[in-house]
Amino acid sequence: MSKPTTKPNSPYFSSGPCKKRPGWNTSKFDLETLGRSHRAKPAKEKLLQVIEQSKKILDLPVDYKVGILAGSDTGAVEAAMWNLLGPNGAEVLAWESFGLDWAKTITDQLKIEGSNVHKVEYGKLPDLSKVDFSKDVLFNWNGTTSGVRVPDANWIPDNRKGLVLCDATSAVFAMEMNFAKLDVITWSWQKVLGGEGAHGMIALSPKAIERLETYKPKWPLPKIYRLTSKGKLADGVFKGATINTPSMFCVEDALDALAWVESIGGAKGAIDRSTKNLDAVKYWVEQSDWADFLCEDKSNLSSTSICLKVKDSNFLKLSEEEQSNKIKEINNLLDKEKVAYDINSYRTAPPGFRIWGGSTVETSDIENLLPWLDWAYAVVSS
Repeated sequence: MSKPTTKPNSPYFSSGPCKKRPGWNTSKFDLETLGRSHRAKPAKEKLLQVIEQSKKILDLPVDYKVGILAGSDTGAVEAAMWNLLGPNGAEVLAWESFGLDWAKTITDQLKIEGSNVHKVEYGKLPDLSKVDFSKDVLFNWNGTTSGVRVPDANWIPDNRKGLVLCDATSAVFAMEMNFAKLDVITWSWQKVLGGEGAHGMIALSPKAIERLETYKPKWPLPKIYRLTSKGKLADGVFKGATINTPSMFCVEDALDALAWVESIGGAKGAIDRSTKNLDAVKYWVEQSDWADFLCEDKSNLSSTSICLKVKDSNFLKLSEEEQSNKIKEINNLLDKEKVAYDINSYRTAPPGFRIWGGSTVETSDIENLLPWLDWAYAVVSS
């Protein structure tokens, strides 16, 4: 087939760090807090503004506490596990790499008695009806490396005994979520907001706060994870007094991203943009004779980490190493043409592609990318 002539205006489709918002420019950033103490009043006010704006845009329950932590979403999830888990066993849902990482923390490091891992292969979702909510439950709302998300929160009971911990980093600001069903919600600025890396956020329900203040883990807690002080919630963390020193440039960038989300209609506007991106890929997949979604149940398709596999029978006859090499060739072609950067599948996922479809990505760019995928596949297959 002939080479397409129209390229995406932006070739940035990485699943983290993700594309900056349309029109992003640092010229209007307020950089007065750079070089100042993060404990100084102006800096602390900026940090608190990120907290309050995030809570407002996401429409989190009014009695939830929101804070900023180190270590991106990973740091926030680990802090939640090390502080909260242990008293009544744990159920972990693992259908991609990060869920498997959290399971390893629980089974190999914290060694929580009564833990149970619901593990399935890439492209599938565990049987949600088999989750035991008398225990604490940990899951990813969206499988960032598999392109599979939970369809909703209806499978989570209101009268559950345990806590529900949700890694929501590639879901918040892009998917409809019932936050009242979740006791812990974690995310980072570098995903749907297109912000800079290294900073995580955590939201805690009153039930999670009660656990923090009544339960003392049997293991020592690193300072970077400590959410309590003298047996009470470390309230300052949730008022802009971060445990460690944050980058105030990243804070300014996060505020810029949040202001942009508000300008496009808030969370609903951001969700609509991400949904349109998935719809564009859906239409293309329906016409394709070689590509399909990695997700088997189309009702569970991720609109952010859109993962594709190759269904062409000639490709499937190749060894896994040969398949991986073909995918690398395609990615190299697209990179050389400045059409798409970083759309290779995650290193532990089956050979394929992962296109970020979060709200900072323009649907027209995805529509212009897809013919190039067809072209590149035809080139390496000839």
